[in-house]
Amino acid sequence: MIDTHCHLYDDAFAGDRDSAIQRAVAAGVSLMLLPGIDSQSHASQEVLEAEYPELFRQMMGLHPTSVTADFEAELALVEQKLFHSGHPYVGVGEIGLDLYWDKTYLEEQKEVLRRQMRWARQLGLPVCLHVRKAYNELFGLLRDLNFGTYQGVMHCFGGSVQEARKAIEMGFHLGIGGVVTFKNATMADVVAAVPLQSLLLETDAPYLAPVPYRGKRNESAYIPIIADKIAQIKGISIDEVAAVTTASATQLYHL
Repeated sequence: MIDTHCHLYDDAFAGDRDSAIQRAVAAGVSLMLLPGIDSQSHASQEVLEAEYPELFRQMMGLHPTSVTADFEAELALVEQKLFHSGHPYVGVGEIGLDLYWDKTYLEEQKEVLRRQMRWARQLGLPVCLHVRKAYNELFGLLRDLNFGTYQGVMHCFGGSVQEARKAIEMGFHLGIGGVVTFKNATMADVVAAVPLQSLLLETDAPYLAPVPYRGKRNESAYIPIIADKIAQIKGISIDEVAAVTTASATQLYHL
């Protein structure tokens, strides 16, 4: 299985990073994708990928919650990395819109997202979108960009069935993580309503650990818990979930 979104470079793993990686491998995780957040995370990602080149692939992007009035320097670094570093990034991400914490920089977030979406298109790379309390704004921005069919994933998807179908119609996959295991999670309805081929497995570690670890640190070793929940909802085997989601991730990110 592939964990298509985790932050194993995060300080939450400072004490046992190598052990967490080995637990993931033992659990059947063959590859882990590392989204970029900002200049601070980029350096940590590079170290991790260099240590375990067979297990990690990097994305590059500026996260919406890292966007401030003075975003140009951070964005210039992303542009330099994508176009001039020679590094084979597998996607542009984690990018998007986040109105959960703060709406102060919405226009700046939109400008940063538009530019990164255009870079991804220029480079032929998929995008990894972070969307929180901003699906209407995101769909409006995507309509305005008017790229036709998109390549990418709405990571940690948290929208409605209707929004899920709209995203899939535009070409996006849905990233399904630990939230699907939460009691009363509407994500179960989404998973039931959309094709398995449109789903990707992810943890977002160290965040959003699945039941029975909810509230604790998440890690990539918990991917089978998420896959098993999807299998239960769909009434299929975990092996089928693993095979189909791995094939989808491999195709989307050219792994």
